[in-house]
Amino acid sequence: QVQLVESGGGLVQAGGSLRLSCAASGRTFSSRPMGWFRQAPGKEREFVAIITWSGGTTSYADSVKGRFTISRDNAKKTVFLQMNSLKPEDTAVYYCAAGNWYTVQANQYDYWGQGTQVTVSA
Repeated sequence: QVQLVESGGGLVQAGGSLRLSCAASGRTFSSRPMGWFRQAPGKEREFVAIITWSGGTTSYADSVKGRFTISRDNAKKTVFLQMNSLKPEDTAVYYCAAGNWYTVQANQYDYWGQGTQVTVSA
């Protein structure tokens, strides 16, 4: 099993930056694709970014391309989401997830963290 704990969320002004971390436990972390998803009030959970087990390939939602960067450090069992040029529409609870396939579909991921709140003020 994989257990995930997000941290790094908070309140930031538009144009600012935050760095989210997802600490994982479990022996299979380094072999799993990882993803970041977010859910705003009244909306469904949506894809933000994904990364292969090796970290060599990443994909981003169109809404965050050029602003967000996903990375991972398998030795530390941690995945990161660097968020720059934040906008009020980025406000959401952000979740990290571990899966068995490299996909943007949230329902294909097996393990989820509890989420961390990101609030961007205008």
